[in-house]
Amino acid sequence: MRPPHGLSYRPAWWLPDPHSATLWGRLGRREPKLAVRTERWDTPDGDFLELVRLDGQRGPDSPRLLLFHGLEGGAHSHYARAMFREAHARGWAADLLLFRTCGSEPNRLARSYHSGETSDPRWVVEQLVGAFPDAPLGLMGVSLGGNVLCKLLGEDGDALPPQVRGAVAVSVPFDLAAASRHIGRGFGVVYEKFFLKTLIPKALTKIARHPELAALQTVQRARTLWEFDDAFTAPLHGFRDAADYYARASSLPYLSSIRRPTLLLSAVDDPFLPPRVLHDVEAGVAGVPHVEVEFPARGGHVGFTSYTRPWRPWYYAEWRAATFLAARFDS
Repeated sequence: MRPPHGLSYRPAWWLPDPHSATLWGRLGRREPKLAVRTERWDTPDGDFLELVRLDGQRGPDSPRLLLFHGLEGGAHSHYARAMFREAHARGWAADLLLFRTCGSEPNRLARSYHSGETSDPRWVVEQLVGAFPDAPLGLMGVSLGGNVLCKLLGEDGDALPPQVRGAVAVSVPFDLAAASRHIGRGFGVVYEKFFLKTLIPKALTKIARHPELAALQTVQRARTLWEFDDAFTAPLHGFRDAADYYARASSLPYLSSIRRPTLLLSAVDDPFLPPRVLHDVEAGVAGVPHVEVEFPARGGHVGFTSYTRPWRPWYYAEWRAATFLAARFDS
């Protein structure tokens, strides 16, 4: 969708605070349903991943988009549907990687997904590049998926396949410890409870399927995301505790090693992250020519709703992401 004539991003006046800007995407936003299919790919470690793929004929050299979703996200997420819309309109192929446990059924192995797990995204990139060697590939990550993407970009640097032309990361929790402490403050406790409502049952299901994880049953007493990660995410994936997990999985230390054109789009009023972290991000990428930051004052978490008419909103983030990637595909 093109922006309304003569309009740059102007936060919607009818979403006056960060929480309304955040919740509008889930509660008020409408996106057209496009034809998609879900494929299951067996992984080298004996497990599987699922990809939601945009249907339609695309040539072998058509640009491709690979999207990484946020915490407990998936094909239902408004930003995923919006990016599929953008890709469809531009003639791109598009895939959404569903992280382990976020697909149609629990994965086979005990491991799950987390904010710093980059091996699955890296493997999927390799598969896409191998299948479509002549197609430029753009990567996009949102929230948790944005942290995963930034960490992957920094880890691999120049070693990324040349087909990867650019990347966009939206509403990233660059400092996981700071984000975990911040999200449960005030009204933010609503978000925390929302995530825990699905995270804890999924964790208990995994424990039931893998008796060797019985010691992690204490996760059922978690009342915050920090307590959840301390009881389940960290020990399951080899971290000492939540603090160790956050320190090692945060993308902030990796930003200076990014070697592909990358846009970081976050709002200063994001209720999932204290504003000071964005100052740390700006300092961390100062002098890094490959990274562009855009941190408007308002937008909420994965919100960025614009335009003056509530009955005809315009969604800036997905348009901005697609426009940024299109310029790299054409270069």
